[in-house]
Amino acid sequence: MAFSSLFTLLDDIAAVLDDVAVMTKMATKKTAGVIGDDLALNANQVSGKDIKPERELPIVWAVAKGSLLNKVILIPIALLLSIYLPSFINPLLMLGGAYLCFEGVEKLLHQFLHKKSHNDEPAVQPLSEADKIKGAIRTDFILSAEIIIIALGVVQESATLTKIISLSAIGVGITLFVYGLVGLIVKLDDIGLWLLKKPNRFSQAVGKGLLFVMPWVMKSLSIIGTIAMFLVGGGIFTHSQPAVHHFIESLNLPSAFSGIADLILGILIGAIICAVVLPLGRVVDKNF
Repeated sequence: MAFSSLFTLLDDIAAVLDDVAVMTKMATKKTAGVIGDDLALNANQVSGKDIKPERELPIVWAVAKGSLLNKVILIPIALLLSIYLPSFINPLLMLGGAYLCFEGVEKLLHQFLHKKSHNDEPAVQPLSEADKIKGAIRTDFILSAEIIIIALGVVQESATLTKIISLSAIGVGITLFVYGLVGLIVKLDDIGLWLLKKPNRFSQAVGKGLLFVMPWVMKSLSIIGTIAMFLVGGGIFTHSQPAVHHFIESLNLPSAFSGIADLILGILIGAIICAVVLPLGRVVDKNF
């Protein structure tokens, strides 16, 4: 009897773990765009000419700890929503998607306007290490919320235990993946310098190659991060609104170009929000 109960318990555990594995895999696929955005944004935020090489990894570690704390806060809130206010999940998804679209357009506008007024503006003081860490953790909180809510949408119909384990696995796994890669990216130029000092010609060639490509890698990450904002934000609206989804399906776009509709929709949503929010923000600043 005892052995029968034990085998039943082990079978139940195996079933739960199997459900967790399936749900985690599906949720990770859904959140891939935001993860790429998270990686690109954080790699840019924790690096820069004003940061000493020996301080890069400590800064990444500090932000990673802040990211884990963000998820400790966000996962219970998401679980409570799924139990008591499940109808709020879709509006929150759309709100997060709208914010990503807005942030993407605002980033483009800032880069364009900054180039136009670069010669007329006084030099901006670089942020302190503490300010960089705080800013990166704030950004991570927003993107982590988006990741957790998207993941929750995938596991919403699962059992409570499966939800808890899946969201925890996603939260910890994404943090380790993102900040492990961020740590590697910000140290690649140092690795290149180290290889350049080696007597081996192959090592020197690899070192030169790393030093040559790293500036382009950082610029590419910034571009990829901006595109990801629109893809994820637009995609949320596409799949959350049946009318929009059916309209896009009626266009019969090839599967290779299915993301173009999300990209265009994300840019349009971000532009509309910017057209309302930015002038309103200027009015509020003037009056208060």
